[in-house]
Amino acid sequence: MLQQYQNILVPVDGSKVTEEVLKRGIEVAKRNQTHLDILNVLEVNQFSDTYGGAVSGDVIYKLSEDVQKRLEELKQQAIDAGVSDVEMHVRFGNPKTVIAREFPADHHNELIMIGSTGLSAVERLMVGSVTTYVSRNAVCDVLIVKPDK
Repeated sequence: MLQQYQNILVPVDGSKVTEEVLKRGIEVAKRNQTHLDILNVLEVNQFSDTYGGAVSGDVIYKLSEDVQKRLEELKQQAIDAGVSDVEMHVRFGNPKTVIAREFPADHHNELIMIGSTGLSAVERLMVGSVTTYVSRNAVCDVLIVKPDK
């Protein structure tokens, strides 16, 4: 029996694989005539580390505004490609737990389509791969999208 997904989550992080992951997410959403959630998770403590703990509300607001604008473009891309039911979301928190558990539980996602990695080998060693965590701990099915070589 063919699995029919009604609610697909595509987390995006602005890395090079974002375009490929979204493109494939759009294809699956169209084929299944289903709802598509596009999610970007902002990890606030990543900024406090980077900026010496002095992150103003203005910095976070500007950043979330930029992300919102980018998500609008991605949403329009999905609509232009023929996906009629698409929403974009910005969440603050740990990307691993938000993507694997919190967001899918809140939005009843049945499939998470995530890029194989947005990090360099060194970054993966230091922070661990979000994709690895999600594939092991997700509350629903996970499809890992490998970018074309």
